[in-house]
Amino acid sequence: MIDSHTHLFLCDGAEDELVSAALEAGVGRMLTIGLDEDSNRASIATAERHEAVFVSVGRHPNDAGGFDEGAAADIAELAAHKKVRAIGETGLDFYRETAGAEEQRRAFAAQIEIASDLGLPIVIHARDPEGESGAIDEIFATLDARAAGQTVILHCFSAPRRVDDAAERGWYCSFAGNATYPGAKDLLFAAAKVPDDLILVETDAPYLAPQPQRGKRNQPAYVVETAREIADVRGISYAELERTVESNARTLFGW
Repeated sequence: MIDSHTHLFLCDGAEDELVSAALEAGVGRMLTIGLDEDSNRASIATAERHEAVFVSVGRHPNDAGGFDEGAAADIAELAAHKKVRAIGETGLDFYRETAGAEEQRRAFAAQIEIASDLGLPIVIHARDPEGESGAIDEIFATLDARAAGQTVILHCFSAPRRVDDAAERGWYCSFAGNATYPGAKDLLFAAAKVPDDLILVETDAPYLAPQPQRGKRNQPAYVVETAREIADVRGISYAELERTVESNARTLFGW
């Protein structure tokens, strides 16, 4: 199994213990996601210490304040590291808005350009206030305008009404533990509609622990719980889903 999106530097417990627990659970590869300059570097350092860990570098929309050409250049420079396999997470967050919308848009556009220039996948964060869709709709429009042909990962997929739109564009949909919650069956059933070659699973650790671990801080080892639920709703065995997502991740990240 793989974890396509985690934040090891935020998880509880020692780094070595987190990676060992993941490996013992059968999670052989994980992508740890930087959020800003410091965590990008911390993530690369972790990946240098652990064969199973790879990295995405970027600036999270909630941390987009002050994003400028220097910040973009720093991401591009870090992306040259051999264990960096994606750019982001980036996108738009109209739920928290700890950074202004224009600052988020500026950081998002710059990271699309970096990913395109370097031929790397771009990891997308989208979050709207309950019942709204402004962020996800704008993200789709921005990617359509600026990232034609770009490899896109919609992390923590949370837009079930757009699952067919994503598939038509060839974008990967990655499902986290919230898809297993009793009140979010629409997400789990959306996972049943994603084509085999576009589906991924993740933890978004330390957030969104899957239902069997709910109330705990999440970690990469728990991705197997989400994968079991998704395999079930897709009507396949865990082993078959495991082969599928491992193949998709190899294609995406080259690991």
